[in-house]
Amino acid sequence: MMTNPTGRITQGQFSFLPDLTDEEIRLQIEYGLGKGYAWSVEYTDDPHPRNTYWEMFGMPMFDLNDAAGVLMEMNACRKTFPNHYIRLMAFDSTRGVESIAMSFIVNRPKTEPGFGLVRQEVDGRCIRYTVHSYATDRPEAERYSG
Repeated sequence: MMTNPTGRITQGQFSFLPDLTDEEIRLQIEYGLGKGYAWSVEYTDDPHPRNTYWEMFGMPMFDLNDAAGVLMEMNACRKTFPNHYIRLMAFDSTRGVESIAMSFIVNRPKTEPGFGLVRQEVDGRCIRYTVHSYATDRPEAERYSG
């Protein structure tokens, strides 16, 4: 990853910054609530850039107006999946559709295996490149265990 010397997953807002503290996360949640956004918590053990559909932890919090509720759900997810990637997603439904307005990672495994560039030779002299997540070299339940 020439443009990412740390090798950390860089999905969502703030991904090139150091991890946000819980207080900084609370401030972001309050900002989103002030804009009328609904929050949800999602997790995965396969952070491939094309894996945009992470697992939802609980239901989206459409009627919630207090950051403490979102933090409680986030911390419950952290406790349940301490070795997974966890992100908060804020949905803006002001235009009649649920579009993502904010998204940022709030939990990471202790070690991030990263990605490799795979070259595939196909018909003729064509070469295709794809990204391979090293996390998927191990079975789901063992990807980030110790």
